[in-house]
Amino acid sequence: LNRGEIMRRNLTIYILIATVMMYCTRLEALDWETDFKKASSTAKASGKYIMLDFSGSDWCGWCIKLEKEVFSQDAFKDFAEKNLVCVLVDFPRKKNQTGEQKQQNRDLATKYGIRGYPTIIILSPDGEPVTRTGYLQGGSRNYVQHLNEIIERHNQTQKDQHE
Repeated sequence: LNRGEIMRRNLTIYILIATVMMYCTRLEALDWETDFKKASSTAKASGKYIMLDFSGSDWCGWCIKLEKEVFSQDAFKDFAEKNLVCVLVDFPRKKNQTGEQKQQNRDLATKYGIRGYPTIIILSPDGEPVTRTGYLQGGSRNYVQHLNEIIERHNQTQKDQHE
């Protein structure tokens, strides 16, 4: 191999590595908060809505389906990044949680009257309940449209009340 070929090959490898790294970073772009107080502060400061996902992430079939079909998809991640502070309120059977985490999650479940999983609670940026929902068929684009309608309807209601 001559010097030019080696440089071209190395450049190709660097571009490939950079592309893979950007893709992997993109997959992990949406961070789910588990600390409700921290999420509330973030939402208030950013003006984003809070989405509480009450889940049994390692045993609830519908929760796993919702994660796989919606929350792990780019359409949802893109929407959430711009509009939501996502909070996982998890009740796992096999995953370890601190006592503090378990207590916070029990308190939130009691506060919002959670009776089954998955239950999704949407809160306004100032923490007021907007609505509850759950699993919907139709994939991430359908779910994003559903969430967007909830937010738009709430924004319109707020606007109408202040006029």
